[in-house]
Amino acid sequence: MPDPTLDDGALTVPLAPLDDLTTLDAARAAIDDIDAALAVLLERRAAVAGVVQRLKPVGGFAGRDPERERAIVAAMAGRAPALGAGRLARIVDVIIEAGLEAAAEAPAGPAAEPPAGRAPSDA
Repeated sequence: MPDPTLDDGALTVPLAPLDDLTTLDAARAAIDDIDAALAVLLERRAAVAGVVQRLKPVGGFAGRDPERERAIVAAMAGRAPALGAGRLARIVDVIIEAGLEAAAEAPAGPAAEPPAGRAPSDA
């Protein structure tokens, strides 16, 4: 399957139906497609979080908002109930920490946008 693509700000992700995953290779290829989309989404989330850090009165790790983080986990748990809030809380914590680290390493200024029709990692 093709990689996820950004087109006019929308992410297109190929998702194979579970019934079509009848071989190990097909199932692994489906995971690879999902991982490619996750990479694009995580990079974009980190870029947007960098903007948030610049807008907050106290940014970085000191500016973390536990109430906001709980709301993020609750919203995600509603969309992915099989994972559960506990697992999602661990995932969200790692995503936030990685985003804060990336924001701290990024040069100041507006977040770089990839060229239209290209994923951020392609830029």
